[in-house]
Amino acid sequence: MSGTEHLTVRREGATLVLTLNRPEARNALSLPMLVGLHDGWIEADEDDTVRSIVLTGAGGAFCAGMDLKALAGGRMAGDQYRDRLTADPDLHWKAMLRHHRPRKPVIAAVEGYCVAGGTEILQGTDIRVAGASATFGLFEVRRGLFPIGGSTVRLPRQIPRTHALEMLLTGRSYSAQEAAGIGLIGHVVPDGTALDKALEIAGQINACAPLAVEAVKASVYEAAELTETEGLAAELKRGWPIFDTADAKEGARAFAEKRPPHYKRA
Repeated sequence: MSGTEHLTVRREGATLVLTLNRPEARNALSLPMLVGLHDGWIEADEDDTVRSIVLTGAGGAFCAGMDLKALAGGRMAGDQYRDRLTADPDLHWKAMLRHHRPRKPVIAAVEGYCVAGGTEILQGTDIRVAGASATFGLFEVRRGLFPIGGSTVRLPRQIPRTHALEMLLTGRSYSAQEAAGIGLIGHVVPDGTALDKALEIAGQINACAPLAVEAVKASVYEAAELTETEGLAAELKRGWPIFDTADAKEGARAFAEKRPPHYKRA
C-alpha cells in the first residue's frame, strides 16, 4: 500500500481508507500529504478489489487547508518529494481532486476543522458525513487569497448559488448543521462517529455490483456538463452495456432465489 508520513492508508474490507495524518497542524496540507493522496487515489483506481474510498483526518480534524505558516516562511515540508512535483507538476491538483476523479465512490468522514483547502477537497468527494461539531468554510478572501482549488466553479454547481457566493465572499465559518442545511454535506452524526457512518455507507456500496456503481458515478458527473438531451444519450451509451455483464445476471438470479448476490466484477 502507498502512504507517507502525513497520509496513512489502510484497508477495511473492500474500502480503502485514506487518513490525513498531520494532527499537530490540524492536517494542514503538506507535500508529503499531497503525494500520499495522489498515490492513494491511483491505488484505488488500479485495484479492482477496492470498491469504495473513505477520506478522513487524524486527531479530530479533517483538514485546515494550506499551511499558512509554511507559506509565509516560503518553505513547505517534504523536500524529499520535490522530484515527484518535478515529474508531474499537476500532482497537487490531482491530489486535491481538482484534476482527478477517482473511479470508485469517495466518502468524506469529517470531524473538526474542514476549512479553506479542506472544504475544497471536500467538493471533490461524492458522499459527505460530518460530526456535529465540524466546522466548514472558505476563508481565502479573509487572507487575501483565492480559493483556487476549484471552489468558484464547483461550489455553485453543488449548492444554491446564493449560498455558494455567501460562503466564498464572506469567508465565514459554517457549522455542520448549517452546512447540511445548504446541501454541502449529507449527514450530521454525533462527534467521533463520522468515520463509522462513512464506513457503513461504504459497506452498502461495496455490497452492490461494482461495474454498475462505477458506471452510475461516471454518468452522474458526465451528465452534469451536458444538456438534458445529451445527458440522456450519454446515459444510454454508458448504462446499457451493464445489462450484459455477469454481475447483472448474478443480481437477477440472487433476487429470484432470495439470497445475497455474489458479484465478481464481470
